[in-house]
Amino acid sequence: MAITFEQVRTNEEIRAYIRHADESLKALGYTEHSLAHVTKCAVLAGSIMRETGHDEREAELASIAAFLHDIGNMINRNGHERSGAMMAFGLLRDLGCDPDDVATVITAIGHHDESTAFPVNDVAAALILADKTDVRSTRVRNKDTILFDIHDRVNFAVKESDVTVDTEKGEISLTLTIDTSVSTISEYFEIFMGRMILCRRAAERLNMHFSLVINGQVMM
Repeated sequence: MAITFEQVRTNEEIRAYIRHADESLKALGYTEHSLAHVTKCAVLAGSIMRETGHDEREAELASIAAFLHDIGNMINRNGHERSGAMMAFGLLRDLGCDPDDVATVITAIGHHDESTAFPVNDVAAALILADKTDVRSTRVRNKDTILFDIHDRVNFAVKESDVTVDTEKGEISLTLTIDTSVSTISEYFEIFMGRMILCRRAAERLNMHFSLVINGQVMM
């Protein structure tokens, strides 16, 4: 059966697990990984698939994978991509999801974490791009931490963030406005260079180029 993103998004069991996963990360001092984050990722992943010529079913699978991608944090941050993939397997199978669709989704989830990430399929590529470009001030939970936590400081410094797909140029762009009185641009690269390289590889999987623009200047 073809499970829809709407069925996954509104499933109360899934939403409960996502909330508990975010509570664990909050206790550990991580930035926000709540329903807001996974919903934003889901919408963007689906949009990227549509705008790069994929059909509606592939876009739906990208949205489903993005909505479920951080669910494994409920078990532990370490290896959350693997535990999340296994949780998604059980949840989607219980919903009657087609086995090929299950395989596509859990493969994408299992390859989204920076330590082992790779765009092994197009859905994984869209998930990586959606997840790794979600940098914004509203993800910072405690503003007091920006003085000593570089991740919170960099996120808090990002005042505007936008991802666009230009099919004519063959380019996926992340455009940021950073308040350099809060964090320097070099600090952004210090912690996010690995993510940007992953975005470049993911864009290439979709036959696109990846561009990063910060404060009006093209960085890559």
